[in-house]
Amino acid sequence: MTQTSYMRTFVWIIIFFALSTSCQDKKSESKSVAKKVVIQDTITPIETLDEQDPSPDMGTIKEPTIKGQEDVIDFFTTYGENNPESKVRITTRFGNIEVQLYEDTPLHRANFIMLVKNGYFNTTQFHRVSPNFVVQGGNNDTQGTARNRSSFGSYLIPNEANSSHTHTRGAFSSAKYTEQNVSNATAPFEFFIVQPSRGAHHLDGDHTVFGHVTKGMSVIDEINKLEVDGSEWPLENVYMTIEIIE
Repeated sequence: MTQTSYMRTFVWIIIFFALSTSCQDKKSESKSVAKKVVIQDTITPIETLDEQDPSPDMGTIKEPTIKGQEDVIDFFTTYGENNPESKVRITTRFGNIEVQLYEDTPLHRANFIMLVKNGYFNTTQFHRVSPNFVVQGGNNDTQGTARNRSSFGSYLIPNEANSSHTHTRGAFSSAKYTEQNVSNATAPFEFFIVQPSRGAHHLDGDHTVFGHVTKGMSVIDEINKLEVDGSEWPLENVYMTIEIIE
């Protein structure tokens, strides 16, 4: 095994034990343990990976950092009032995806728009593909993304789920921590899109649907076909950029 292969294996071992966010596919639930698919929320930096890291430090972000959890509602209420944009375009090598964000999930919309305007997503990937369930984006396996996350501060978004927006095909929804999260608060840096026509309604209420895909579901269908490893990470990277449409 080469040194590069060794380090890659070592990274995956660390990622497996890292803090995680997830959306849970309960369709395979049994009497013992429900199937949980865990994907990374934080990554332990490994200095030897710097030369392979495609995620540059963001430096000084354009917005003030969130001071703490107690600051979240006021911060994003004000930010949302000053930044009313609600349509974004996600560009991938498979094509473009357009998303309409909802006005009645204002904290989630404002957080997402802030991340887009600061370029956070532009070195991240669709890093989780669960066949006939979801594709999930907003992470990668480099330390640059972990550093970029920390530049925004440490916070969660309060759950804004409501019965008007459910996990139908094309739902644009929020990832969350799987442990010690009785309030179903959202981890702010990742999202997922529901792929199957039947939807994923067992997630309703537990995750906040804060938008829907208006164009490009055929792109989601293609990504959802990709071959993945045991952690549902695509074997071929699917990087993205996200920009404001209006």
